[in-house]
Amino acid sequence: MAWLGERLRSHGRLAAGLLLNLLVSICIVFLNKWLYVHHGFPNLSLTLVHFGLTWLGLWVCQKLDVFAPKRLSPRRLLPLALSFCGFVVFTNLSLQSNTIGTYQLAKAMTTPVILVVQTLFYRKTFSRRVQLTLIPITLGVILNSYYDVKFNFLGMVFAALGVLVTSLYQVWVGAKQHELQVNSMQLLYYQAPMSSAMLLLVVPFFEPVFGEGGLFGPWSVSALLMVLLSGVIAFMVNLSIYWIIGNTSPVTYNMFGHFKFCITLLGGYVLFKDPLSINQGLGMLCTLCGILAYTHFKLSEQEGTKSKLVQRP
Repeated sequence: MAWLGERLRSHGRLAAGLLLNLLVSICIVFLNKWLYVHHGFPNLSLTLVHFGLTWLGLWVCQKLDVFAPKRLSPRRLLPLALSFCGFVVFTNLSLQSNTIGTYQLAKAMTTPVILVVQTLFYRKTFSRRVQLTLIPITLGVILNSYYDVKFNFLGMVFAALGVLVTSLYQVWVGAKQHELQVNSMQLLYYQAPMSSAMLLLVVPFFEPVFGEGGLFGPWSVSALLMVLLSGVIAFMVNLSIYWIIGNTSPVTYNMFGHFKFCITLLGGYVLFKDPLSINQGLGMLCTLCGILAYTHFKLSEQEGTKSKLVQRP
């Protein structure tokens, strides 16, 4: 009975973490859209503000004894910080150089790439039925993007680099937590300022820094308040991402990301009256079926593993 109670508590914590990530991720998408449309706040600069406020939030948390910082070598965190900056830069370049459909289709390829990376370099195995769930998920994203896919060479280069670096970043988020024996707060506390410093060096190459429309340009009070609110929500997004990956896996987080994509499309249709075609509706249904199948198979495998451990003498 004690084992059953612990399992229920574990599933409850995971469900709460996923629900928090779902809510704050959807909230930040629409909030950022508001900032881009109504205030023209630059994209990379907003990401820099998000990570800066994430570090500030973690600093406040450790001062309040929410967690205890653990001394980590910057050299061991450098690949994680670099991959974060790379994924931000390349996904933005992909979005600039490609249509929305091509951009979304490329993002969908992150999940199979993560499977390949974990199989080849981390000796992690995935059952055949888990691998097959990628088919309806990818098919669903293709249906969502079918009429908006246009390929160009430079755009495809940026998209491919974005997928590769994003996959490495998500794998390393989980691997570093286990390798360094730290929790999500302890890891993010050190990575956030490193990534912020790197992004500060990158931003001037893509966006204005001073003057009208720049990071340090004149902004209205309403715009600054919206940016501050966006940063607070980003703190919760970043923390929940690290927690989910650390407690599940990069593949599970990606599957959940596809679910959030479907909910975001539906939210855009309901809240902003964005057009939603029959193909997109079928794509969402197909993707959700794949995610439900993946969740069912993973839970079945975990139950089987735990049962074997309990039955051992």
